[in-house]
Amino acid sequence: MAKSYRELQVWQKAMDMVVAVYEVTAGFPTEEKYGLTSQIQRAAVSVPANIAEGYARVHRGDYVHHLSIARGSLAELETHLTIAVRLNFIQRERAVEIWSMTQEINKMLTSMILTLQGKKRASSKEPSNEE
Repeated sequence: MAKSYRELQVWQKAMDMVVAVYEVTAGFPTEEKYGLTSQIQRAAVSVPANIAEGYARVHRGDYVHHLSIARGSLAELETHLTIAVRLNFIQRERAVEIWSMTQEINKMLTSMILTLQGKKRASSKEPSNEE
């Protein structure tokens, strides 16, 4: 058991994802600062924040709930990135790099949730969220 959420590999990977998101959104049009740029950044930041908050909770159910919220934020982030690609704010190849990160983090979160719920992984198949 990790002594701190900072020791969790999933939290570390989520933090790396946040950095990648901020790097890619730095090139977005300035008129999107309070629009899509903000939405993408908020969704990305929500992932490690919810992992940390859930870890700090006393009850296992609260932890699972926050991990679930983190998974929702990943789906939101993937959607926003798809929109950014369609609007030609970023190259699809760059978005794919971040999508790959979200898929890996999603698998880790799913595994953690199932473990915390005392369930075995029902299937190794994960739906693809890439466009």
